[in-house]
Amino acid sequence: MRKPYALRSRLSRRTCAPPPDPCVDLFPTISHSDLGVFALGLVIAGAVSGLAAGVLGIGGGIVIVPVLYHVMAALGIDSGVRMHVAIATSLAAMIPATLAHVQNARGHIEWRLARKDLPALLIGVAVGAAATAMASGVSLALLFAIVAFPVVVGLALGKRVFAIETGRRIVVLMTLSAIASTFTGIATATINRCFIGSSDTEGDRYRTRLRVSALIVAIAAAASFAVAGWGKPGLPPESFGYVNLLGFALIAPVLLATEPAGAALAHMMDLRRLRLVFAGLIVIATARMLWDAFT
Repeated sequence: MRKPYALRSRLSRRTCAPPPDPCVDLFPTISHSDLGVFALGLVIAGAVSGLAAGVLGIGGGIVIVPVLYHVMAALGIDSGVRMHVAIATSLAAMIPATLAHVQNARGHIEWRLARKDLPALLIGVAVGAAATAMASGVSLALLFAIVAFPVVVGLALGKRVFAIETGRRIVVLMTLSAIASTFTGIATATINRCFIGSSDTEGDRYRTRLRVSALIVAIAAAASFAVAGWGKPGLPPESFGYVNLLGFALIAPVLLATEPAGAALAHMMDLRRLRLVFAGLIVIATARMLWDAFT
């Protein structure tokens, strides 16, 4: 016996329902409007960090971390993981730009020194990643400020705040800079350029050595954070451990694209004034992050 037309219509509507919106499936914990705010914040973080990297000659992490922290705070991401995600995503987002720098300077790479630095850098990453995984968001915000403020002052003034002569201690200093980079998200090249001095500090080979060390630390630390944060509650959508994949996908290419614009801007305008402007923005963002973490 054939089903009545009305019953067949109802069954047809049930079995042939339209497929669910893929955006809803991918981001079940965040609305479309909040997702747009998140994406816009990530693009702004990449653009500002790229410009700052070009103007100040630094890695973008010192900008990415506080900006990304504020974006996640505005969206109500769990305060217990904000700093961890900001640091891990910052290190991952710097990999393409750092790789491009190393590729461009490959003629100045001294592989003997790179092999010598590798164990010290990996030990530093292991120590830093373990400490970061156990630390609270408040502790990480404070540590970031402790490292970032002297770095920003040195970059704004165009000179080192602390000029530590390397000598035979270069391996120890590389280890310490890898630890500091891992628990702050600031590139080791930025930290070393502001704290370490030597007779060949301004040489191409020395700068290339710092870039190679920054690349090693960024890759190793991002991988460590992906493992350490696996399955943690409260992470933002599309996170691979503590590394936010959406943040990486939006920040990394924008940073890479805007860094040359920052370098061109530095040649077109008063460099000292530009340094002060960007340094001021970093200080304000970091101070606001500290205030938010402690209140």
